[in-house]
Amino acid sequence: MADAPGGAAAWIADLSGGRLLVWAVLPLALYLAFCLALLLLQRSLLYFPQPRAVVPGVELLRLPLADAAGVLNISTAQRQGSGAVLYFGGNAEDVALTVPSLAAIFPERTIQAVHYRGYGGSGGRPSEAALVADALAVFDQLRARHREVVVIGRSLGSGVAVPLAAQRPVQRLILLTPFASVLRLAAARFPWVPVPLLLRDRFESWRHAGRVDAPTLIVAAGSDEVIPVAEARRLAASFAPGLVRFTLVPDAGHNSPLLEHPALRPLLRGEG
Repeated sequence: MADAPGGAAAWIADLSGGRLLVWAVLPLALYLAFCLALLLLQRSLLYFPQPRAVVPGVELLRLPLADAAGVLNISTAQRQGSGAVLYFGGNAEDVALTVPSLAAIFPERTIQAVHYRGYGGSGGRPSEAALVADALAVFDQLRARHREVVVIGRSLGSGVAVPLAAQRPVQRLILLTPFASVLRLAAARFPWVPVPLLLRDRFESWRHAGRVDAPTLIVAAGSDEVIPVAEARRLAASFAPGLVRFTLVPDAGHNSPLLEHPALRPLLRGEG
């Protein structure tokens, strides 16, 4: 018996077509959902706030934030000399723990290590614009009392230290396991995603490097599993010729304690 018009065969054909449409649309829907998740969660993938440890000999300085988002906590070791060191750490670093190492390298200088917004009890939430604005404010209050300020940035902190050095008269700039661009790193990690359209905090240090006039030391880790050595080399090439000293530590990884490396200490002090 033949199917009547609009009978079972037509119904099955319609159903099959609907399934095909679903299977065609589903990958696109999943892709768009992934892109949306990256857009909404990107800062949680970039910033990993840490609590502040209580470290013997390390004091706490509180600087009011300009946008009334609370205070910015700064771990410090105070000295009487005219020199100071301003330190910006990595994205999952409690900088209070780094102050003793800095104080050992620079025993005559005041040390200030910034807890980014949301880190170590600091108010507000981290973003590129906020971190750089805070860095400028911290530098200004520090230089009012210490005329010679060495600025150090590690990993994420290099993306704060470079634009700071491009806008302020730092004595020296030291960059540990730095990158030229978070945008480039993110695009390499997610090549199938339109990262330039989604990424808010790009940290394109190479754009600022040409305006830095302070002697600069760049230290790359030969076994860095997070930031390729090529990124540090790209950044070094963005500075004015003759300004950068590039040092590679072959046996070091991204989270290696470079400040404890004996061969680096004279270079960090500016003696090498």
